[in-house]
Amino acid sequence: MLDFNRSVISLSSNLQPYAINLTKDMDGAKDLLQETMLRALSNREKFKEGTNLKAWLFTIMRNIFINKYRKKVKHNTLIDTTDNHYYINSAGNATNNRAEGNFVMEDLTHAINNLSADYKVPFTMFYTGYKYHEIADHLKLPLGTVKSRIFFARKALKAQLQPYSQPMR
Repeated sequence: MLDFNRSVISLSSNLQPYAINLTKDMDGAKDLLQETMLRALSNREKFKEGTNLKAWLFTIMRNIFINKYRKKVKHNTLIDTTDNHYYINSAGNATNNRAEGNFVMEDLTHAINNLSADYKVPFTMFYTGYKYHEIADHLKLPLGTVKSRIFFARKALKAQLQPYSQPMR
Protein backbone atom coordinates (compact mmCIF):
# COMPACT_ATOMS: atom_id res chain seq x y z
CA MET A 1 0.00 0.00 0.00
CA LEU A 2 2.75 2.42 0.97
CA ASP A 3 4.72 1.40 -2.11
CA PHE A 4 1.67 2.11 -4.30
CA ASN A 5 1.24 5.57 -2.75
CA ARG A 6 4.89 6.42 -3.35
CA SER A 7 4.70 5.23 -6.96
CA VAL A 8 1.59 7.34 -7.62
CA ILE A 9 3.14 10.44 -6.06
CA SER A 10 6.42 9.94 -7.93
CA LEU A 11 4.53 9.89 -11.25
CA SER A 12 2.84 13.24 -10.55
CA SER A 13 5.72 15.10 -12.21
CA ASN A 14 5.02 13.13 -15.42
CA LEU A 15 1.33 14.03 -15.29
CA GLN A 16 1.76 17.78 -14.83
CA PRO A 17 2.66 18.59 -18.48
CA TYR A 18 -0.33 16.55 -19.64
CA ALA A 19 -2.60 18.43 -17.24
CA ILE A 20 -1.29 21.76 -18.54
CA ASN A 21 -1.84 20.59 -22.11
CA LEU A 22 -5.45 19.64 -21.35
CA THR A 23 -6.45 22.70 -19.35
CA LYS A 24 -4.22 25.36 -20.98
CA ASP A 25 -4.19 26.97 -17.54
CA MET A 26 -1.69 26.52 -14.71
CA ASP A 27 -4.25 26.75 -11.89
CA GLY A 28 -6.62 24.41 -13.71
CA ALA A 29 -3.74 21.99 -14.29
CA LYS A 30 -2.87 21.99 -10.59
CA ASP A 31 -6.50 21.28 -9.69
CA LEU A 32 -6.71 18.51 -12.27
CA LEU A 33 -3.47 16.95 -11.05
CA GLN A 34 -4.62 17.12 -7.44
CA GLU A 35 -7.97 15.52 -8.23
CA THR A 36 -6.22 12.80 -10.25
CA MET A 37 -3.91 11.98 -7.34
CA LEU A 38 -6.86 11.93 -4.94
CA ARG A 39 -8.90 9.59 -7.15
CA ALA A 40 -5.95 7.29 -7.78
CA LEU A 41 -5.14 6.99 -4.08
CA SER A 42 -8.75 6.57 -3.02
CA ASN A 43 -9.40 3.94 -5.72
CA ARG A 44 -6.25 1.95 -5.08
CA GLU A 45 -8.22 -1.31 -4.83
CA LYS A 46 -9.31 -0.93 -8.48
CA PHE A 47 -5.70 -0.98 -9.67
CA LYS A 48 -4.62 -4.43 -10.79
CA GLU A 49 -1.04 -5.53 -10.24
CA GLY A 50 0.86 -5.81 -13.51
CA THR A 51 -1.08 -2.93 -15.07
CA ASN A 52 0.87 0.09 -16.28
CA LEU A 53 0.44 2.53 -13.39
CA LYS A 54 1.46 5.56 -15.47
CA ALA A 55 -1.12 4.74 -18.17
CA TRP A 56 -3.76 4.17 -15.47
CA LEU A 57 -3.07 7.62 -14.01
CA PHE A 58 -3.17 9.28 -17.44
CA THR A 59 -6.54 7.60 -18.10
CA ILE A 60 -7.93 8.83 -14.78
CA MET A 61 -6.75 12.37 -15.57
CA ARG A 62 -8.21 12.30 -19.08
CA ASN A 63 -11.57 11.00 -17.81
CA ILE A 64 -11.76 13.64 -15.08
CA PHE A 65 -11.00 16.36 -17.63
CA ILE A 66 -13.60 15.04 -20.11
CA ASN A 67 -16.29 14.75 -17.42
CA LYS A 68 -15.65 18.31 -16.21
CA TYR A 69 -15.66 19.59 -19.79
CA ARG A 70 -18.98 17.90 -20.54
CA LYS A 71 -20.50 19.26 -17.33
CA LYS A 72 -19.26 22.76 -18.20
CA VAL A 73 -20.66 22.60 -21.74
CA LYS A 74 -23.99 21.30 -20.46
CA HIS A 75 -24.14 24.04 -17.81
CA ASN A 76 -23.36 26.75 -20.37
CA THR A 77 -25.97 25.39 -22.77
CA LEU A 78 -28.80 25.58 -20.25
CA ILE A 79 -28.20 29.18 -19.24
CA ASP A 80 -29.88 31.76 -21.43
CA THR A 81 -28.64 35.30 -20.79
CA THR A 82 -31.09 37.01 -23.16
CA ASP A 83 -34.01 39.11 -21.95
CA ASN A 84 -36.62 36.94 -23.68
CA HIS A 85 -37.18 33.96 -21.38
CA TYR A 86 -40.54 33.04 -22.86
CA TYR A 87 -39.53 29.55 -24.04
CA ILE A 88 -37.62 28.74 -20.88
CA ASN A 89 -40.42 29.90 -18.59
CA SER A 90 -43.19 28.27 -20.63
CA ALA A 91 -41.76 24.75 -20.42
CA GLY A 92 -44.46 23.74 -17.95
CA ASN A 93 -47.17 24.59 -20.50
CA ALA A 94 -45.53 22.87 -23.47
CA THR A 95 -46.73 19.48 -24.64
CA ASN A 96 -44.53 17.07 -26.51
CA ASN A 97 -45.91 15.71 -29.74
CA ARG A 98 -44.84 12.09 -29.85
CA ALA A 99 -46.71 11.21 -33.03
CA GLU A 100 -43.63 10.79 -35.20
CA GLY A 101 -41.93 8.71 -32.53
CA ASN A 102 -45.04 6.55 -32.24
CA PHE A 103 -45.03 5.93 -36.01
CA VAL A 104 -41.36 5.02 -35.93
CA MET A 105 -41.93 2.66 -33.01
CA GLU A 106 -44.88 1.02 -34.79
CA ASP A 107 -42.79 0.51 -37.93
CA LEU A 108 -39.89 -0.85 -35.88
CA THR A 109 -42.15 -3.26 -33.97
CA HIS A 110 -43.76 -4.39 -37.22
CA ALA A 111 -40.34 -4.94 -38.83
CA ILE A 112 -39.13 -6.99 -35.84
CA ASN A 113 -42.32 -9.06 -35.88
CA ASN A 114 -41.76 -9.79 -39.59
CA LEU A 115 -38.42 -11.46 -38.83
CA SER A 116 -38.40 -15.24 -38.76
CA ALA A 117 -38.31 -16.75 -35.27
CA ASP A 118 -34.69 -17.86 -35.86
CA TYR A 119 -33.65 -14.21 -36.08
CA LYS A 120 -36.36 -12.53 -34.00
CA VAL A 121 -35.74 -14.38 -30.72
CA PRO A 122 -31.95 -13.82 -30.49
CA PHE A 123 -32.30 -10.22 -31.71
CA THR A 124 -35.05 -9.42 -29.20
CA MET A 125 -33.04 -10.97 -26.36
CA PHE A 126 -29.96 -8.98 -27.39
CA TYR A 127 -32.01 -5.78 -27.67
CA THR A 128 -33.40 -6.27 -24.16
CA GLY A 129 -29.92 -6.54 -22.70
CA TYR A 130 -28.83 -10.15 -22.82
CA LYS A 131 -25.18 -10.82 -23.70
CA TYR A 132 -24.27 -13.06 -26.64
CA HIS A 133 -23.15 -15.91 -24.40
CA GLU A 134 -26.35 -15.70 -22.33
CA ILE A 135 -28.46 -15.94 -25.47
CA ALA A 136 -26.40 -18.88 -26.72
CA ASP A 137 -26.83 -20.69 -23.38
CA HIS A 138 -30.58 -19.99 -23.23
CA LEU A 139 -31.25 -21.07 -26.83
CA LYS A 140 -28.67 -23.89 -26.68
CA LEU A 141 -26.94 -22.60 -29.82
CA PRO A 142 -23.27 -22.04 -30.63
CA LEU A 143 -22.04 -18.50 -29.90
CA GLY A 144 -21.15 -17.90 -33.56
CA THR A 145 -24.67 -18.83 -34.67
CA VAL A 146 -26.18 -16.36 -32.21
CA LYS A 147 -23.86 -13.57 -33.38
CA SER A 148 -24.59 -14.22 -37.05
CA ARG A 149 -28.36 -14.36 -36.48
CA ILE A 150 -28.28 -11.04 -34.67
CA PHE A 151 -26.13 -9.59 -37.47
CA PHE A 152 -28.55 -10.78 -40.16
CA ALA A 153 -31.53 -9.54 -38.14
CA ARG A 154 -29.97 -6.08 -37.97
CA LYS A 155 -29.27 -6.18 -41.69
CA ALA A 156 -32.88 -7.18 -42.46
CA LEU A 157 -34.25 -4.46 -40.15
CA LYS A 158 -31.98 -1.89 -41.78
CA ALA A 159 -33.32 -2.86 -45.21
CA GLN A 160 -36.96 -2.74 -44.03
CA LEU A 161 -36.46 0.63 -42.31
CA GLN A 162 -34.52 2.21 -45.20
CA PRO A 163 -36.95 5.17 -45.51
CA TYR A 164 -35.88 6.39 -42.06
CA SER A 165 -32.26 6.68 -43.17
CA GLN A 166 -33.22 9.17 -45.89
CA PRO A 167 -33.32 12.90 -44.97
CA MET A 168 -36.82 14.32 -44.62
CA ARG A 169 -37.93 16.78 -47.31
